[in-house]
Amino acid sequence: MINEIIRNALEEDIGDGDHSSLACVPESAEGAAKLLVKDDGIIAGVALAKKIFHAFDPTLIVAVLIEDGKEVAIGDVVFEVSGRSRSILSTERLVLNFMQRMSGIATQTNAIVKLINGTKVRLLDTRKTTPGIRYLEKWAVRIGGGYNHRFGLYDMIMLKDNHIDYAGGVKPAIQKANEYVGNIGKPLKIEIEVRSEQELEEVLEIGGVDRIMLDNFSPERIKKVMISIPDKYEVEASGGITIETIKLYADTGVDYISVGALTHSFNSLDMSLKASYF
Repeated sequence: MINEIIRNALEEDIGDGDHSSLACVPESAEGAAKLLVKDDGIIAGVALAKKIFHAFDPTLIVAVLIEDGKEVAIGDVVFEVSGRSRSILSTERLVLNFMQRMSGIATQTNAIVKLINGTKVRLLDTRKTTPGIRYLEKWAVRIGGGYNHRFGLYDMIMLKDNHIDYAGGVKPAIQKANEYVGNIGKPLKIEIEVRSEQELEEVLEIGGVDRIMLDNFSPERIKKVMISIPDKYEVEASGGITIETIKLYADTGVDYISVGALTHSFNSLDMSLKASYF
């Protein structure tokens, strides 16, 4: 998947040639460039950058000074790449675009993880990602200390509000999901979203799920219902959770908190690739 993302991105950007570099940089020219950090945060995408450079030109040499997941500050140099000058120029923007985005996600994820340190809660991402580069964004979440929820529609059954409504209610949704899993023979976990105490009671009466998502429950409501949820169920809180309230949710006893903002609302980390010599 990573290789396909890189191929598509290079084709999109280079097309029939990097004419700026072809026009003014001799084919035999060699040089080096340093990745310079211009914001404080968590660096992410170093391993990806190496893959991009080597996919385009296997002869490029990348000397890594700061690994993925480390804290960086303004002025830090993350790596130096050396080799054909044209190759460095042709891959520069792609490397920066991905690393700035991934580092922004990792930085935001890490900041939120720190808010819930000391609790048992795991911070999850969602499917609210950029189409085509989901793997990279979920990779950045892991680098920042978070965890991935399901990757896509194919690796878990998640019965959300619309599934429940279309299926005719909580009971038929769960029954049909279990029948389906039995028929296809694929060991898929089943999670169900509940919107009220009544729906939660129906789920507990029927069983047949692995995880219960409490959607848009306040911390106070969650504390009240947690008493009735047996330990065999994983419990996830989701919906309307902010930086200001996440610690309150973490203290309720849930196992997971999912935050869509990890991958859809963040500030990219500023950085540049600067020629160090020619």
